[in-house]
Amino acid sequence: MAPAYALVLAVAVTAPLLAPGYLLLRDAVSTPRSFLTDAALGLTQAAPRALPQDVAVALASSVLDGGVVVKALLILGIWLAGWGAARLAAAMLPDAGLAGQCVAATVAIWNPYVAERLLQGHWSLLIGYGALPWVAASVLALRSSPGGVGGVGAVLFWTALAGLTPTGLMLAATVALTCAVAPGSGWSRRVCAAVGLAAAITAALPWLVASAVAQGWSPGADQGAAIRAFAARAEPGLGTLGSLAGLGGIWNADAVPPSRTGLFAVVATLVLLAVVAAGMPVLIRRRVGVPLLALAVTAVAVPALMATGPGLATIEAVIEAVPGLGVVRDGQKWVALAMPGYALAGAAAVVALRPRVPAVATAAVCCAAVIATLPDLAWGVGGRVRPVEYPAAWREAAAVIDADPAPVAVLPVDSMRRFAWAGSAPVLDPLPRWLRAEVLSTGDLSIGGHTVPGEGVRAREIQALLLAGADRDRLAAAGVRWVVVEGSGVDLALPVAFRDGELTVYRVGGDSPSSPHRGIVLAAHGVWLAQLVVGLGAMMVWRRRLRGTDRRDEHVEGPERRDQ
Repeated sequence: MAPAYALVLAVAVTAPLLAPGYLLLRDAVSTPRSFLTDAALGLTQAAPRALPQDVAVALASSVLDGGVVVKALLILGIWLAGWGAARLAAAMLPDAGLAGQCVAATVAIWNPYVAERLLQGHWSLLIGYGALPWVAASVLALRSSPGGVGGVGAVLFWTALAGLTPTGLMLAATVALTCAVAPGSGWSRRVCAAVGLAAAITAALPWLVASAVAQGWSPGADQGAAIRAFAARAEPGLGTLGSLAGLGGIWNADAVPPSRTGLFAVVATLVLLAVVAAGMPVLIRRRVGVPLLALAVTAVAVPALMATGPGLATIEAVIEAVPGLGVVRDGQKWVALAMPGYALAGAAAVVALRPRVPAVATAAVCCAAVIATLPDLAWGVGGRVRPVEYPAAWREAAAVIDADPAPVAVLPVDSMRRFAWAGSAPVLDPLPRWLRAEVLSTGDLSIGGHTVPGEGVRAREIQALLLAGADRDRLAAAGVRWVVVEGSGVDLALPVAFRDGELTVYRVGGDSPSSPHRGIVLAAHGVWLAQLVVGLGAMMVWRRRLRGTDRRDEHVEGPERRDQ
C-alpha cells in the first residue's frame, strides 16, 4: 500500500509530464537525442557537474526518445523519495504501521524542496534526493543485521543511482556515513562506513577522472558574486534559518511556488515542523534515529551559516583553493539531507500520539495538513512544470550539423534563453545537448542583472571574435566549423547552410581534434554503470532469498500453531 500511495503523490505532482513533449525549464533540458560528445564526457573547459547524467541520457536516448527518458527518471525519483521514506519508516519504526509510512512518504514528497527544485529544473538532483532514504535504510540494515552480499549490493546500487550527479553522490555519501554511526549489533561502524565510502568513491569515478584529465578549467572570475547569488534566501516572516527549516529558501526567488511568497509560508513551515517535532521524542528514545535527526539539524544550520558574511567568505576561500568544489555554493540544496530524518520523525508522530489518538486519524491529519499548506505543488507546481514541443526548425538545423559534426559557436552569448514556445521562464540553451558536435559554451549566468562568469574560456574568446565581426578565416583558424544564431536580428557575413525564423546555421569550415582522454573517461563511466547493475542484481537476489526464507518459516510454524 505504501508504494502505491507514494506513486499517487508522485503522479499528482508530475501529472503534466505524462503528456507528449520535452522538459525545458531553467536547468532542465531534454532533447530527442543526446550524444557522447566531449562536453557530455566532461572533457571541455567546464567543471564536469553533469556526470554521469549526460552520458546516461545519451546512452538511453539511443534507444528511447530523450524527452521520455528525462520525464520518466524525474517521476521515478520523486516516487522513490516517498516509497523510500515509507520503507525506512517500516524498517526503523515497525510499530508505526502503514499509517506512519504514509506520513513519511508525504513529508518526503510534498515539501518546498521538491517544488523549488522542480521549478529550477533540477530533475537529476531529485533522483539523488529520492535515493537518500534507501541509502539510509540499506546502511542501517547492515548495522542492525548483516545482509551479506545483498546488503552491500543495496548500498552500491542506491549510491550509484544517487550519483547521477556529483551533488546527489555527495548527499548519499553523507547519509551513508551518518547512518554508519547508528547503534546496532550487526556489522561494525567502521565496516559500514568503509562500505559507504567505497561505494561513493567508485560511483564518483566519472567526474573525478574527467576533472583530472580534462582541458584546464578555472572557477571563473568574481566567485564572490556567484557565491552571494547562490546563497540561501529568506522567505517572508521566516528569515533564512526558518526558511531552511521548512525545507525552502532556494536562491532563485523566481523558482518558488506562490504559496511560499507570502506570510502563508510561515503557516506551512509551522505545520511541517509540528509534525516533525511530534515524533522526535520517540526517535530520541529509540536512539537508532538520532544520527538522522542530528543530520537534519546540521543540514538546516550549516546552509544558514553559509548565507552569513563569514560563511560566504569561507565558501569563497574554499572554492578558490579547490575550484572543483564550486558545487557547494548552492547552500539550500544541501537541505535535502534533512529529508530522511524529517520523514522518520513524521512516521514516529503516529507512535507518539497513538495513546491518545488512533493511528489512522493521526496519519490523516498529518498528511492532509502537509498537503494543504503547499497546495500549489500539485499538477506540476501549478502547471509551471510541463512539457513543450520544439519547432521543426530545431530538428532540421540539427540534421544539417550532425551530418558533419564539428565545433559549433552560438549567438546570443548568454547561456540562458527565452523562447516564446517554451514559456516565460528562462532555460539553458538546448543546443549543446541536441547536437552530435561540441557546442562551445561559456557557462556564464545572468542573476539579478549581474553576470556570473562560467569556466568556458575558449568559448568566451570565440564569442568575442563573433561579436567583433571576425571573418570566416579567423573563425575557422580558431577551430569553429559552424555558427548558430538562435532567434532573429543578427545577420553574419558568413555562408548560410540553413535559415529559418527560429535558427540560422552558418558554415565556417574549421575543426579541432577530440580529446585524447575519451577512452579513460568512458571506462570510468563503465565502472559506475557496472556498480549500478551489479548492485541491483545482488540486492534483488538477496531480497528474493529473504522472501523465500520467510515463506519456509511460515510453513514450519503452521503445524506448530495447529498443535497448540
